[in-house]
Amino acid sequence: MSYLEYTVKSVPSGWRKVLYLNWPLVVLLSAVASVGFLMLYSVAGGSFSPWAEPQMKRFALGLAVMFVIAMVPIWFWRNMSLLAYLGTLALLLGVEFFGASGGGAQRWIDLGFMRLQPSELMKVTLVMFLAAYYDWLPMKKTSHPLWVLAPIVIILIPTFLVLTQPDLGTALLLMVAGGLMMFLAGVHWGYFATVIAGGIGAVYVVLLSRGTEWQLLKDYQYRRIDVFLDPASDPLSAGYHITQAKIAMGSGGWTGRGFMQGTQSRLNFLPEKHTDFIFNTLAEEFGFVGGVSLLILYVLITVFCVASALQNRDRFASLLTLGIGLTFFLFFAVNMSMVMGLAPVVGVPLPLVSYGGSAMLVLMAAFGLVQSAHIHRSR
Repeated sequence: MSYLEYTVKSVPSGWRKVLYLNWPLVVLLSAVASVGFLMLYSVAGGSFSPWAEPQMKRFALGLAVMFVIAMVPIWFWRNMSLLAYLGTLALLLGVEFFGASGGGAQRWIDLGFMRLQPSELMKVTLVMFLAAYYDWLPMKKTSHPLWVLAPIVIILIPTFLVLTQPDLGTALLLMVAGGLMMFLAGVHWGYFATVIAGGIGAVYVVLLSRGTEWQLLKDYQYRRIDVFLDPASDPLSAGYHITQAKIAMGSGGWTGRGFMQGTQSRLNFLPEKHTDFIFNTLAEEFGFVGGVSLLILYVLITVFCVASALQNRDRFASLLTLGIGLTFFLFFAVNMSMVMGLAPVVGVPLPLVSYGGSAMLVLMAAFGLVQSAHIHRSR
């Protein structure tokens, strides 16, 4: 036995869990959140209010939540997965009847001290429940049509509820995250080829329905598609957001204009500068170097999650860690693609950087599950 192993084993079991935490992951999460604090301070004109200070408090609370969840054995979270999924479904249904509205959408439940967005919670509980489902299901039944239908229903129910809010971006993320979980569990590739072909057909039908009595999307959602294909077609209205976002990124150059020197955000040309388009503020002030540095931090977080999953012998823990890691990858990949004009604007925040309470707390809780799987794996 090495000196390090002897030292760890000599520590009381309760404190030993703290030593077993994936500390590099904690450091990376803190580094990304710190970038968010810095940018929120900048877009407020050099003030901690109204965005940076609340965000710092939420992250501190999120860290506490992550540590508490991490200390609980992973088998407990496996047993709680069905209840968590059903509870989140109930919250989504609650949004339909007594949800709070904002920005033309009804997506929140007002708890008094905060506004909870159940769709953010569903991003985690869906992955959690699918991991438990495939842990329970024998491997030889994974691709059987009957057992493939069940997870499809599990994915489509919350996707439909989120789509009616309306929140197209989150609905698409739920579908992709659910599909990734099925793929990771070993479902035959033929099902995915069928879905992709059906998706292409669905896109055609959606476009065909435009202007008819049975139009499938809202008018503003069609405008987003038009603007994505040709932002210059309406630069002062529907194309304004992405046009200003591109100007902000381009003006940053290699090293940026300097901290708090971004004209697009300071002069309020850049829309939603503290939420969806905060990456453009970063790119304007710190340039290509700053943007790539943040991207590297995000990729490292994903890599640490994948590495932890590959080392875990428990099927539920491994699938859960992979699912959360790859869902996190989807979050930042979609946001960055969106604000650079590579994907339609669908209102997906930049994880840990964009201002938002529900997204921050839910994401930290998700990484608490990753830490629980890491701590309680077989050694």
